[in-house]
Amino acid sequence: MSSNGSVALASRKCHECLAQPTEDQEKVLKPALVCSLFPNVPPTIYFSTRDERVEKLPWEQRKLLRWKMCTVTPNIVKQTISRSHFRVSKKSNDWLGCWGHHMKSPGFRAIREHQKLNHFPGSFQIGRKDRLWRNLLKMQTRCGKKEFNFFPQSFILPQDIKLLRKAWEEGASHQKWIVKPPASARGIGIQVIHKWSQLPKRRPLLVQRYLHKPYLIDGRKFDLRIYVYVTCYDPLRVYLFKDGLVRFASCKYSSSMKSLSNKFVHLTNYSVNKKNTEYKSNLDETACQGHKWALKALWNYLTQKGVNSEAIWEKIKDIVIKTIIASEPYVNSLVKMYVRRPYCCHELFGFDIMLDENLKPWILEVNISPSLHSNSPLDVSIKGQMIRDLLNLAGFVLPSTDSIASRPQTRSDSTCSQGSALKEKPRPASECFTAEKLKKAYYLTQKIPDQDFYSSVLDILTPDDVRILVETEDEYSRRGQFERVFPTHISMRYLRFFEQPRYFNILVTQWELKYYLNKHKGLELLKKWCVKGYHTGAGTDLAQMWSLPKSFFLQKSRVQSNGFSKLELDRLGNLLSPNNGDLVRCLEPSPAQSLPLNKCTAGADQKPGGCLSDTALVL
Repeated sequence: MSSNGSVALASRKCHECLAQPTEDQEKVLKPALVCSLFPNVPPTIYFSTRDERVEKLPWEQRKLLRWKMCTVTPNIVKQTISRSHFRVSKKSNDWLGCWGHHMKSPGFRAIREHQKLNHFPGSFQIGRKDRLWRNLLKMQTRCGKKEFNFFPQSFILPQDIKLLRKAWEEGASHQKWIVKPPASARGIGIQVIHKWSQLPKRRPLLVQRYLHKPYLIDGRKFDLRIYVYVTCYDPLRVYLFKDGLVRFASCKYSSSMKSLSNKFVHLTNYSVNKKNTEYKSNLDETACQGHKWALKALWNYLTQKGVNSEAIWEKIKDIVIKTIIASEPYVNSLVKMYVRRPYCCHELFGFDIMLDENLKPWILEVNISPSLHSNSPLDVSIKGQMIRDLLNLAGFVLPSTDSIASRPQTRSDSTCSQGSALKEKPRPASECFTAEKLKKAYYLTQKIPDQDFYSSVLDILTPDDVRILVETEDEYSRRGQFERVFPTHISMRYLRFFEQPRYFNILVTQWELKYYLNKHKGLELLKKWCVKGYHTGAGTDLAQMWSLPKSFFLQKSRVQSNGFSKLELDRLGNLLSPNNGDLVRCLEPSPAQSLPLNKCTAGADQKPGGCLSDTALVL
């Protein structure tokens, strides 16, 4: 084509663009970054809906928007990040986000401080069927059947073969069991049996008592796919998406032994039932039709039947929290060992829940890579909104060019990844740093803590405290259609289920308990701290230093009666260095200074509310 022809073609295209507004021009323009609620806190990257378009950042910032693609990255994720002008990373280490495979724990060392992967190390402790039941059974043994009675009796073969045989012989003559490979998905290898001779010879194997009396709609059994998102394990922050999927078996349910081999009767997996010629899709997310519904449509259906669907949702939230707690000790241990900073990990779980004839929810399994394939308008609507809200909730932050340009750590550099990350961050003055350590130890060594004791954790906040609370409140403000289920103002009841107490869990649950009815007051207090950069370790001289209560320094003979053992005293004592003059000053109760948070400033004769009184400790 001649140059004149090229100009004419370009001119004509330009004229067409001016004459008819493009689809993008009709969409609502949104800013590329979401400002924090607090001063001196960086903004996060905004992810839009299909009805919005995102402004372009200047090139110096926009060139940092790189995403690492994997073979398993779902299209719904690709579409969402592309609307925020992310480009595919062509190098192995210059990306900000990745939605990919789970990997072995040591592989997490390679994730740099500004990068986010959609998995936690150790999450397979609930993602594998055999590990899930082992950990739930462990929780049941430790905390009682009353609190952990939401999963069917389960056995893992070959090690539980004798226990299974005993349970089988003690059961009724027409009992049913469901057999599952421990690490399979999409209904592969699952079968329902009623004879010992039908038990497959291959091992390992999970065998569960079959829930043979499910709640039926139109004669069919169904399960619920609940989307659970964990942004952090310490402190634990858990969200549930308010919508989800209801997946029906494509043939009517039968309790007959002859029907056990028919997967279209007994399995609800979409990947199984879509092969049935009788399978009906659902194009309307509000309609109760076909073999896949929206979760919100189910709640409307049950409400019209006179069922209290809100009560069912509350029970599901309870199951989710307890199941995530079952994985907590493993994940936290591996995060501290292999992950540079908590920012680097987040995870979406797919919980499969079934309702029995009494509408009691039971957990069937947990998926650590739930399917995000969108084969229908229903899938696109629910999963698209969910992924968009999830990525906003994740809080992706633009890194500094220095951190991008810095050399990647070698294997030897990253063996103590958590420690190296701390060294790279500006640390508070030594006195304040020691005060933080002391405060954490103090609140974790009380044998029989009560609410008055726990509530005093908010009396004087350390820089770490403010940083965690700011992260928690900022994150909550970006939740979209997610509902935070931990922490909430009722989360104190769940702290007893943790294998070991976590200081930050105590902190955030007490914060929620105090300010859930007056969010504005709590936010204003945090803003005052952030103005001076207290959360970053700056301005520490302007705030009151935390110190042990005066009543803590009494005679040795009263120690045991106040609930502290010698081991616990040693834990606190190890934080003290007799040769460190700064540390001694840190331990002395400091005078009240600016920006107090209901500080305990009463004298020896006046016992302040929320402070320990007459507690003895010799250091």
